[in-house]
Amino acid sequence: MKPLIGVSTSVRGGWRSFLAIRFALWRVGAKARRITAATAQEADFDFDQFDGLIAGGGDDISATLYGGELTPDVRLDPERDALETRLISAAVERGMPVLGICRGAQMINVSFGGSLHTDVWEVFVKAPKLRTVLPRKKVNINRGTWLSAVLDCNPCRVNALHHQSVKDLGRGLKVSAVDDFGIIQAIEGTFETQVIGVQWHPELMPFSHSQTDLFTWLANSARNRVLIEQQCDPGALREAC
Repeated sequence: MKPLIGVSTSVRGGWRSFLAIRFALWRVGAKARRITAATAQEADFDFDQFDGLIAGGGDDISATLYGGELTPDVRLDPERDALETRLISAAVERGMPVLGICRGAQMINVSFGGSLHTDVWEVFVKAPKLRTVLPRKKVNINRGTWLSAVLDCNPCRVNALHHQSVKDLGRGLKVSAVDDFGIIQAIEGTFETQVIGVQWHPELMPFSHSQTDLFTWLANSARNRVLIEQQCDPGALREAC
């Protein structure tokens, strides 16, 4: 079976990101359906139809959510902030695997009460201002993490498009990877539901076997969740066992 993965994006400009993620999921035998603040308000929207969640990249997260200072020159999407806070919490409650990509990783952290550096270069002054879709940043994966079991590289070469990063960890989260300058590059949950957030964009590295493995992990975890539900009650696939 092909698990259905919900992919949260911005209403404006979110199609290009969604198409790249949809292609990455298609390659590993999963289906994707876009979720925006607009589609989530439609009468027929039912989050229980999904088997997993990807919180995608996009605009900055409002600093008001974690007690930070607003920066006047960044674009915000408060409706999406509110949507993803609800989706991430609902997915964890339902046991759906969650993958956060760039902004999505930061949103996972904020959803669990964590905070962000609004501008990493103001804090990590020696870090290069690297903004590229090419795999030029080196990240070091912490041993014993879910991420280390998913990726077959350590260190890994990844792309970098962010200027915000995780500061204080949210409840139930731990660091999975950092770069050479100490910037947190990946986080994951310590609870039963599998949650991984990466600061880079694996969907933009389709030729990287390791980055494809992130989508394979998500698809397999979502598929296993459905199979377990089938064993519990074959007549009600979406009901909790």
